[in-house]
Amino acid sequence: MAVDSPVVQVRGEAYREVPPELARFAVTATARDRDRETTLTRLAERAAAVRVLLDGSGPAVARRETGDLRVRPETRRSGERVVAWHGSVTTTVTVTDFTALAELMLRLADQDQVEVAGPWWELRPDSPAHRAARHDAISDALLRAREYAEALGARVTSLIELADAGPADRPMFARAAFVGGGAGGAAPELELDPQPQPVQAAVQARFTISDPVLG
Repeated sequence: MAVDSPVVQVRGEAYREVPPELARFAVTATARDRDRETTLTRLAERAAAVRVLLDGSGPAVARRETGDLRVRPETRRSGERVVAWHGSVTTTVTVTDFTALAELMLRLADQDQVEVAGPWWELRPDSPAHRAARHDAISDALLRAREYAEALGARVTSLIELADAGPADRPMFARAAFVGGGAGGAAPELELDPQPQPVQAAVQARFTISDPVLG
């Protein structure tokens, strides 16, 4: 598109940190025995115990997904003689109620042969924070264009082009691991501090400006 007026091209950027909206953690139940059937039975029992605890967590758990089931033989260094069988099953849990997060993770970690890792803090893909950052980036681009125009004794007259130039948001995480021992008794208390999530947006914009005063 031909443009007769002078043009200024700018990049608008926005960065903010907002509280997370989701927390994810992984629960892995394991079993090991010389007998394959015994290993599978123990693994199924421990996975079922995890499910019972998650079922009783109420609305705190927004989603859970079984993502990794492994059963493998352990052999001697020489030959194929099986000396033991190992089994594990991992469930990823998504929590929206952070007040119940630490207690739930510790209760799961208190189960026999269960490992808990996480949490990983995130924003929802459709979080309003993303939209707000994009709006801020556009406002920043317009402000920069006006500043350049004013330095030339001109003013911004119209928008020619606006393009998204922002990098994809990367969720930040904090990781901890708890290995259950099945000791029983009252679970200890643990406080978790949700990690602020960075939200970024950037745009490329081209504006026409009035004739500058270059006197």
